[in-house]
Parts: sequence; structure tokens; C-alpha cells
Amino acid sequence: MSEGDAGSLVSVVIPCHDHGRFLREAVESVQRQTLPGIEIVVVDDGSTDETASVLAGLTGIHVIRQDCRGLSAARNRGWQASRGRYLVFLDADDRLPPTALEIGVAHARAHPEAAFVSGHHALIDATGAHTGTGSMTCVTEDHYRALLRSNYIGMHATVVYRRETLDRFGDFDPSLRACEDYDLFLRVARQAPIVCHPDLVAEYRRHGANMSRNRGLMLRSALTVLRRQRRHVRGRPADEQAYRDGVRFWRHLFGDPLLDEVPRAVAAREWGRTARALIVLAREHPWGLARRALSVARRLGRRALGR
Repeated sequence: MSEGDAGSLVSVVIPCHDHGRFLREAVESVQRQTLPGIEIVVVDDGSTDETASVLAGLTGIHVIRQDCRGLSAARNRGWQASRGRYLVFLDADDRLPPTALEIGVAHARAHPEAAFVSGHHALIDATGAHTGTGSMTCVTEDHYRALLRSNYIGMHATVVYRRETLDRFGDFDPSLRACEDYDLFLRVARQAPIVCHPDLVAEYRRHGANMSRNRGLMLRSALTVLRRQRRHVRGRPADEQAYRDGVRFWRHLFGDPLLDEVPRAVAAREWGRTARALIVLAREHPWGLARRALSVARRLGRRALGR
């Protein structure tokens, strides 16, 4: 087929685990795209909610069902079963604006050297109402170094991959419960060109069940992913500094709020939650934990002296 039909085919992979209440919106946002020739692959990753009944009411999609194996495994199963020249991964609780794929593919075609292109995203709430925009950082050079400092690609659905990128760099790591996209971004950016563009191409939904609200999981996962790059940056001063900046960034983003959760968990007598947080902090944010403990000790000491 020609560049205008099969060559432009995009496969959108939607993994879903118990996000049935949002799934129809996600699928229909893909079906409303202005770009023709889109394949939709939904991977039901062992959902126990209304996902099955929602899928039964949808047409024009390829459904894969599997026991719950995690987000990485669901994404891997989906892209391996897809046919598209380009690949986009949309979480089941998020959406794509109508022109998202047309814009993303246009940028990919304009940069044939790029392993993937990424853009920006808007924020929506649980009802689907717009609440703002995400980070608008657009990196134009040293993408690997920028990714060492932080994951400037704020939302995975803004990324359009070439199929050969995943063929070359491999699957999402199923051992990671979070930040598996960040792991792939770093692997790719270290060895191949990538491109960032300024257009809004996805909508990230904030609600009570977002994975990013699990700060202990996110801190542990982000630093696990970052540590995998340590051997690659050794002996390269600028990259070593970016790596250290990245460690500080993730500890500030997830570690400091996790420190704030500990006294609330103690006050609520949630001892399991308290213990889990302290274990993660002791390993991943030890100096932050020590400083917080010292601050608490000083405060208690002042109170004791005041009595």
C-alpha cells in the first residue's frame, strides 16, 4: 500500500486494568481522530470491574484478554499483536484530542531520523473537564541528558513510536510496576535521535486511582530506572552531573511528599502504610528521612523543655 494509506497506519494500544468507567471515552477519542487508517488494540489485563461489558458495547476494535500481568506485559502484548507502522500507547483513563494522531504522525514524518516524537498534554479531571496543561518543556538538544535530569515527557500518550524502534530496543520491562516508559525513553535516547514538539496531543486524567499517587512505588521505580544508566554515564562529567540532578529531582518529586505522608499515616494508626513508607524512604531517600527525623526530634525536645 502507499504512504497515504497503509504507510500511515497507526496502532493505538490501550491497556486496561479496572478502568472500565473511563474506557469508552478513551476508545471513542481514538475513533474520532482526523487521521484515517487507525487500528485500536485494547488489552484487558485481568479486569474485575465493568471493563468486559464496556468492551462488549464497542465496535471496530481488536480486544485481547489476559490474566493480570501488569502494565508492561499488557503493552507488550498489544504492540506485538498490532500491525501499525506507528505506535501510540494510551492508558484507559486518558484521551486523545481529535487531531492528536494527525499531528504526531506529521512530526514523525518530518523527522524520519527520530526513533520517536513526543509532544505536550492537557489535564482533565475525573469528569473529563479540562483543568489546565501539563509541563510545557520542549527539549531541542541533548535529549538523553535531559531525560537523566527528569522525565520531561510528561505523558506516554504524547509519544509516537516507529515500529522499528520497539523492534530494535525491545519491550517494556515487565519487572517494573511503574516508570516502564521512562526506562524505554532512556534506552532509546541514549542510542538514537528523538524529537520533542510543542503541540498538545493528549489529555491526562487526574483521579483518585492514578498510579502516580502511589509515591512510594513511583520513587522506587524512578530511581531503579535511573540507576540502570549509571554505568553508561560513568566517565562523562556532564552526564554524571545530569544523573545526580535526576536523583535529586525524583527524591524531591516523590520522596518529599512521601515524608509528609508518614505523620498522617501514624495519626490514622495505619501501621502497614507507615512501615511501607519508611522502608522505601530508608532506601531511596535516606538523607531526607534523617533530616525529617532530626526536625521532629528537635520539635519534641523544645516541647519537652517548654513543659
